[in-house]
Amino acid sequence: MIIYNPTDGDAFTTTIKSAPRHCFLMTRLGKPVPRMVKEIGTAVKSCCREIDYAVIDAAARIGGRDILIKIWKMLASSPLAVGVVHESIPASTQANIFYELGVAQALGKETAIVKSPKAVIPSDFIRTEYITFDTKFTANFSRFLDGLKEQSEHYEIVADQLDRNPVLAIDYLKRAYLITGEARLKKKAKSVIKDAGLQDRAANSIELLAAGF
Repeated sequence: MIIYNPTDGDAFTTTIKSAPRHCFLMTRLGKPVPRMVKEIGTAVKSCCREIDYAVIDAAARIGGRDILIKIWKMLASSPLAVGVVHESIPASTQANIFYELGVAQALGKETAIVKSPKAVIPSDFIRTEYITFDTKFTANFSRFLDGLKEQSEHYEIVADQLDRNPVLAIDYLKRAYLITGEARLKKKAKSVIKDAGLQDRAANSIELLAAGF
């Protein structure tokens, strides 16, 4: 997949370091943080810990440069993005969260919304998986996480069937790798490059950049 810089529209021509088995959490970071939002963050981290997933957010890394580019790269490097929706989160912050959810979906990430019981989901996100933060949250969110393994298997099967489309096959293998962290998927991507006779392409070519995960 070609990833474009959100500030100037040019393609990123360097490899973005992968962060397999990571969940990017989009939530309220600045004070004040509603108590339920804090509880949601804690619950998400607890569920992710059960499947050996690390939870990160925009504050997890200090890049010292453009924060939007940092967020794009963090989303691109992670397999999973979870947005928190709560009626007390300021509109400006909520707009950022939905923007980042849109970016995540455009980058082919697994996405979910965790909402408070009173929160309203915008119509454009009605089809996005959402889980209400209630007494059944842990069971429901854990069930969602359990489905990631099956999704990764699907991506690998699709990649195996794309024998005449190496770039797309590599992208599906990358999606599977980010979910599972299995090194063998990186080897399969390199085999795709070799079998397609693309190993001599420029280092910043689409094919080699895609396989550099």
